[in-house]
Amino acid sequence: MTTAPFDPVRIGIVSISDRASSGVYEDKGLPALQEWLGRALKNPIAFEPRLIPDEQAGISAALIELVDAGCSLVLTTGGTGPAPRDVTPEATLAVADKVMPGFGEQMRQISLRFVPTAILSRQCAVIRGKSLIINLPGQPKSIQETLEGLRDAGGKTVVPGIFAAVPYCIDLIGGPYLETNDEVCKAFRPKSAVRPVR
Repeated sequence: MTTAPFDPVRIGIVSISDRASSGVYEDKGLPALQEWLGRALKNPIAFEPRLIPDEQAGISAALIELVDAGCSLVLTTGGTGPAPRDVTPEATLAVADKVMPGFGEQMRQISLRFVPTAILSRQCAVIRGKSLIINLPGQPKSIQETLEGLRDAGGKTVVPGIFAAVPYCIDLIGGPYLETNDEVCKAFRPKSAVRPVR
């Protein structure tokens, strides 16, 4: 019995920062996203990276461009706090067909384990067409924690990460079948949605 080949997937990764996009400091968001997704997914991935400033119209335009380019998943990092230039959630909601509030709620639950200021985060997730767009925190450590979840010393999941729900969400909106490496992040699907091994 052999397994079917993994579906290819196109993923947009967007780092939003005035200073990184202008070369003041090195962007750490895009490498962190690429590295984590490369470990988490068994699928062949074509990345569409963007490094852009905190401009609402430009962020919305980049998200639309990535969805139109066939990205089933678009992950952003940066620009989700309360500061005047933090406009990523507004830009994301402006292009939404549907809002998926559970993603933001769970990210804040994870971050609250570490810092009380997690309540200042405004990350959100939306669906546009056949794409899931998720705003992630700005720091590489926080990106990993929110995607992967938290484990105890024995490796048992204490708080599920948001990525466990991403593959099934993408199934439901007509995207490719994403398969995860369970040691990084185990995808959850109802039994009826699990693709049989061929």
